[in-house]
Amino acid sequence: MEKLKTLFEGKRITQMGLGTLGRGVGDASTLARYGAQLTITDSATEEDLASSLRQLKEYENITYRLGKHDKDDFRDRDFILKGAGVPLDSPYIEEARSNSIPVDMSASLFARVSGIPMIGVTGTRGKSTVTHLIEQILRADGQQVVVGGNVRGVSNLALLEKITPDSTALFELDSWQLQGFAEERSLPSDGVMQGPHSPHIAVFTSFMSDHMNYYGGDMERYLADKANIFLHQTEDDIVIIGKQALEALTPFMTHMKGRVIITDEHDLPEDCRVPLLGKHNKYNTAIAGAVGRALGVEDQTIRTAIQTVKAMPGRLQYLRTVRGIDIYNDNNATTPDATAAALHALDPENKQNIILIAGGDDKGCETEVLHEAASKHVKSCVFLPGTGTTRIMKECDLPLPRTVESLGEAAQTACDMAESGDVVLFSPAFASFGQFKNEYDRNDQFEQLVREHL
Repeated sequence: MEKLKTLFEGKRITQMGLGTLGRGVGDASTLARYGAQLTITDSATEEDLASSLRQLKEYENITYRLGKHDKDDFRDRDFILKGAGVPLDSPYIEEARSNSIPVDMSASLFARVSGIPMIGVTGTRGKSTVTHLIEQILRADGQQVVVGGNVRGVSNLALLEKITPDSTALFELDSWQLQGFAEERSLPSDGVMQGPHSPHIAVFTSFMSDHMNYYGGDMERYLADKANIFLHQTEDDIVIIGKQALEALTPFMTHMKGRVIITDEHDLPEDCRVPLLGKHNKYNTAIAGAVGRALGVEDQTIRTAIQTVKAMPGRLQYLRTVRGIDIYNDNNATTPDATAAALHALDPENKQNIILIAGGDDKGCETEVLHEAASKHVKSCVFLPGTGTTRIMKECDLPLPRTVESLGEAAQTACDMAESGDVVLFSPAFASFGQFKNEYDRNDQFEQLVREHL
């Protein structure tokens, strides 16, 4: 594409963060393919990043600095492409800013250069499911949709090659990615500084404690990052708020320039059957339906799209039944709130027939909600090791807790403890740091264990 060549050819760009999930590789290959003089810097080692580096070996215009960062790579650049999760107080990003070098992120860069409308979806819980539901609704209506943001294996910059003037971008945006929408920066081709911006349709599903390890326990800082999804809208834009998030967003109402739509599960289209488990998924579905309606999609089309939707991988996903025991994978429940919602969904009659596999590393979230849910729905708990496990075992009196050393041992122990009619639920409530490369690695390992060994 000539536009991308104009944007990136000959530009000196530092990409901070490569990773192994595919997003960083796709961004890097897009920049390199269109002629950028690219430096990739990552605190991970060459060995850690081997799978990603193999995919970039054809590009001679990439320089690597691995195992550490160097402030020299944040000087004398046209811009810095910052990866999600870079620390708030990164001295390297501060070095770039002190040298008046623009800092951007791939989702916000896409939004700025693509020239197409964007629907952005954020929230502590529900954003992935809501994004998936919106995609199904818009496709059922015949609209062209490109899906990106916080999506496994999807490079936001690579999506620039797939769009047409008729496309709509649908991006799931976490708090880290939304930092990019607050930056003042310039297009690489013209050097003219532009102010912050927000998606044309901003969707805010929920707000509760998460990532407190990153934000130092500061909920206001976490909310401030998420608020970038609507803070920079215009009067022609729309913000759709799920009622669970309304109290947290009330102080921002006077700053919302676009049309505000507030919704919850009671706003589903009439006679709409929701196949996804749990009250929280009726809520998520209603939010997605509100987006469809705001874009002029008929209720019949919304109903048809919703009624064929299946659970996403790692989100209350039914895997199989073994000896009368149903096994569910809820790997993406990385907060106590999310695990509590899964317990309510799978045991609405309080039969207390769930063997819960949970545990992992602490993100600083409150644990009481999980304690309350477990007391109603859980027969026994099997815990993986981690700092979160240590804390919840100390703070909460949980039903028949067992601790194990590995995911394989956890799965086998849970199935051995369960009887016909019980449910084994893998819903960690904590982060995947430590035993796993990332949450996707944890997800894949559990699916493989259930498929091949139980």
